Amino acid sequence: VQLVESGGGLVQAGGSLRLSCTVSGSSFSFNTFSINSMAWYRQAAGGQRDLVAAITSGGSSMNYADSVKGRFTISRDNAKKTMFLQMNNLKPEDTAVYYCNFFPRRPDAWGEGTQVTVSS
Repeated sequence: VQLVESGGGLVQAGGSLRLSCTVSGSSFSFNTFSINSMAWYRQAAGGQRDLVAAITSGGSSMNYADSVKGRFTISRDNAKKTMFLQMNNLKPEDTAVYYCNFFPRRPDAWGEGTQVTVSS
């Protein structure tokens, strides 16, 4: 399964960004996306790749890291094979490369990620 992240960029503190994660490949890949929980992860420079938010296969249940609760919203559109992360009230500590993957993560499903930089 190939996952492609997009939507990152440079934004001032307090600003917003919307990240997207799309699935490319075969019908197997599309089906795999639709029936699995998915998540966003992020890795700051010199840090570990941490869970940011997760969503169940049907989109009915979401979980968030404490640091982003109330500011970030995860969602998905299985018909479009796409997952989103709406990020509001961004803070400099949100600066990181953001990745999508399954939940739990699969080592072979990491994409290139998308860089988010928040200036103070």
